[in-house]
Parts: sequence; C-alpha cells; structure tokens
Amino acid sequence: MDDGENVGSGAASFRFSLSVPQDARRSLALAWLALGLAALLASGLFSVLLVLSRTPQLQTLFPVADFFRVALVVHVDLSVLVWFLAVGGALWTLSGTTRWQPLAWCAFALSAMGTIILCVAPFVQIATPVMSNYVPVLDGSVFLTGLTLFGAGIGLLCLRSMLAASPVGAHISGEGALRFGLNAAMVATAVAAFAFVWSWAKLPRSLDARAYYELLFWGGGHVLQFAYTLLMLMGWVWLASSLGRGLRLSPRVVTLLFGVALLAVFLTPITYLAYDVTSIEHHRLQTLLMRYGGGLVIGPIALAVLWSLWPMPPMSAQLRPLRSSLVASLVLFCAGGLIGFMISGSDVRIPAHYHGCIVGVTLAMMGVVYRLLPQFGYTAPQSRAAAWQPAIYGGGQLLHIVGLVWSGGYGVQRKVAGADQVLNSSQQVWGMGLMGLGGLIAILGGMMFLVIVLRAMRVREVE
Repeated sequence: MDDGENVGSGAASFRFSLSVPQDARRSLALAWLALGLAALLASGLFSVLLVLSRTPQLQTLFPVADFFRVALVVHVDLSVLVWFLAVGGALWTLSGTTRWQPLAWCAFALSAMGTIILCVAPFVQIATPVMSNYVPVLDGSVFLTGLTLFGAGIGLLCLRSMLAASPVGAHISGEGALRFGLNAAMVATAVAAFAFVWSWAKLPRSLDARAYYELLFWGGGHVLQFAYTLLMLMGWVWLASSLGRGLRLSPRVVTLLFGVALLAVFLTPITYLAYDVTSIEHHRLQTLLMRYGGGLVIGPIALAVLWSLWPMPPMSAQLRPLRSSLVASLVLFCAGGLIGFMISGSDVRIPAHYHGCIVGVTLAMMGVVYRLLPQFGYTAPQSRAAAWQPAIYGGGQLLHIVGLVWSGGYGVQRKVAGADQVLNSSQQVWGMGLMGLGGLIAILGGMMFLVIVLRAMRVREVE
C-alpha cells in the first residue's frame, strides 16, 4: 500500500508501509526469516516438554526438576532472543542498502551457527541451568560457545546495518517513519551488545554462577527490551495501516515517538559510568529506565492503533490474519503490563507479567511475517486457520498467564517445577492446571503459525 494522507470524517489519516526490494537484500532477508522460523519451531518442541513438566498429574513423568530448567533455558533463548532478533535482522536488511553485503552474510552465518549449537548443547554436554533474567544459560562450554557466536553475529549485523542504513530524508514519509523505527530498534540492539561486553569486562570472575550471569545480562537485557518494544510498535503501525484505515498520527509524530523511546537507550552508558555493575544503584537505574523510558510512547501509539480499528468493518480473507495478529498483540501486551502492577514478592506472577509482554511482541512479529509473505512473492495466508491462528495462540497464552496470576496469588514460586512447586491447595492445583491447559493451546497456535507460513512459502504468487 502506498504512503499518503487520506482526509475523511474531518480529520487526516496517514498510511505507513515498508517495501521489499527484489535484489540481493531479498535473499538475505529470507535467510534471516528462515532462521527465526527454525528457532520458533525448536522452541516449540522444548515448550511441549516445559509445559508438561509443570502440569499437575503429568509432572511426575519428569523425575528431576533440572529437566524443566534445561528446557526453560533453551525455550526462552530460542523463542525470545533468537526469534526476535532474526526477524529484526530480516527487517533491518530490507530497510537498508546493499552496501557491505559480504559482511551481512558473515553476520548471518555466525548467528545461524550459534543457534544450531544452542539447540544441540543440552544433548551433548551436561551443564547446570542458570535461570538468569533476560538471557538464561546452561553453564557449560558448548552452550556458551553457541551464545557467544550468536551474539557476535548480531553485533556484526548491527554494525553492518549502521554502515548500510538508508537516509530517512527531510520529508518523512510513512515508509521513512517505519525505517526510523527499525533503525532505532537496531541501535538499541547495538547498545545492548555494548552493555553485555562492558559488564563482562567489569565483572569479577570470583562470583558464583547465579550472581555472575544475573549481573552479566542485567544491563544489556534491559536495553534489549527497548529493541523488542520498538519492533512491536513498528509492527503495530504497519499492520494497522495495512488494514486500509490509516492512522491519525502523522509520520513525523510517529518518528518523534520512536525517537523518545530511543532516548532512554542512550542513557544506558551513563548508568555504567556512574555506578559499578555490581552496585544496587546500577541495578535500580536500569530498572527505572525500562519502567519509565519505553512506556511513555506505548500509550499514544496503542491508542492511535485502536482508533484506526474502530469500528471494525468486514475484511477480506487476506487482511483477517493481520487484524487478528494486531488485536491479539494489543490484548496480550496490555494484559502483561497490567499484571506488572500486581507483582509482590517472587512468585509466578512475575513470569505472567513478562509472558504477556513478550507474547505481545511475538504476535506483532507473526503479523509482520504474514504481511511480508506476499511482498516476498509468496501466497498470502488467507485461510480460516490463518485468521484464527493469532486468536488461538493469544488465547492460550492468556489462559497461561491467568493461571500463573491465580497460582501466584496463592504463593506458587517462580522457576520451579515438579515436586518443588509444592502445590498444597486446590487453588494452587487449579491455577497451575489452567496454566498448563493454556500453554498447550498456545503451543498448538504456535505450530499452526509455522505450518501456515511454510505452506504459503511453498507456493509462489501468480503474477
């Protein structure tokens, strides 16, 4: 759809789109997309084992709690870190120029190699799972090698994307605003990589594994949340505009909002210069930056997107998956944000909070993939299954987090499984049972997404 301004009902609305070049960037973007889909498939397989290991009556099939923790580490890293940044790699490739193309392929090769090692590490080396926030790890040489290679590939991807960035231009169009949002997410990812390296250089090696990895990934992990949020907001704007309604925010205003979200990212080096990475002050400042820095712009964009969706007219079969993905993303992300205000202590309401937010980003990225497929020349998903898939996935995840909130209110602790959960009351059992049911439904929705996308990529669109 073309960028432009539509005037109707006495107010201006604006269109936002992102073109897909048909040169060398296309094949590289498809490679990144394939890596993201492969990571999502592998994380889905691990999530089956993960949900079963916490579901009452089934958890006895898994005699050791470490099984749950190993599956959780790999599931989180594949479904969040690799999936989000691989989709980001595809989008950054499309929005940039063709400069430094060999460097771009080198970045992809490193990331792909690292991802493969992450998947096989649990089966080739026994390593202690460490449930550090943002990037959990298996404390063994194989897994850490894979994580390092993937991180090096993403760092190289960001460097190359900066060198090949397309200028937004003085007159900011709808496409220019989306490109700016993508560039902002890429810069946030680069700052996160810088923060990881800084923490690694400053941390004493004498710390125990739990404290070491928690501090290592704390600063950069917070910055990565800005990158994920910017990718989601870009997806919201693009999907809403793709439904044919336009937004009541001009490209300049959208660009300004993306810039405000990026501003908090640039404050990160100050926290590293002001306080030691092991200090409580550093820990608190990073938390405050994430809590207040990125949240300022989510509300205006979410309200503009909701305004564009109302009222909801009948949609063509090709647009229904986009609308379903957008609505489900808004619901889950907002649910996760609201749950954040209910947290007190260290119980399963904490994973309910970030599950909602992370799944909100995932659903937005699913919608973006649906939007990209016909632009890549593949058949646009337009079956009933495609229209229902985001609702099934999002609905399952909503049940999952409601079950966690329910159980957390009755004291079920986070990051435990099996007998360690100590489910003494019927409320705890029912809550965790609802969590398990919702998780299994979400897994079905995730598998549906992969099947729908892979089937669409088997058929080229007839010109």
